[in-house]
Amino acid sequence: MNLKFRSSCMIASALDMIGDKWSIVLVRDMLLHKKTTFKEFATSDEKVATNLLSSRLKVLESMKVITKNKLKTNKKENIYLLTEKGIDLTPLIMELVIWSDQYVREYHSEMNTSDTVTMDKNTVIRSTQDQYRVFADQFKHQLVH
Repeated sequence: MNLKFRSSCMIASALDMIGDKWSIVLVRDMLLHKKTTFKEFATSDEKVATNLLSSRLKVLESMKVITKNKLKTNKKENIYLLTEKGIDLTPLIMELVIWSDQYVREYHSEMNTSDTVTMDKNTVIRSTQDQYRVFADQFKHQLVH
C-alpha cells in the first residue's frame, strides 16, 4: 500500500494512517470486545457499512496493524487479530476514553461509562494489552499458516 502523507508532522502523518472514522473503532472492537470476524465487526453499535468495513480491514492489514487468517476448522471465515503494532494503540485508545469521559459527556449524556477512567491508566493499559495477547494466543495453534 502506498500511503500519501499531507506533511512531515508526526501527528498529521499518524492521522493519515489511522485517523479515519473507523480504524480506531475497529481496533477498539478487537482489543476491548475481542471481535475477530467480519460479521462481529458488522454488528457493532456504530453500524459501519460493509463496503467501508471491508476497505478499512484491508488498509489495516496492509499497514500491519492487523493480520487476516483462516482457522483450520473453518477455511471460509477470516479471523482478524491485532499485531503488536495494533496492540500498541492501547494507550491512544485509553487517552480517547479519558478525554471523551471528561469533555464529550456534556454533549452526549447517554454515552457509555467506564470504570477504567478512575483507575490507574498505566495499569489499565498493561492489563488490556496482556489480556488481548492471551486471547490472541488461543488462536495461534488453530490458524492455517
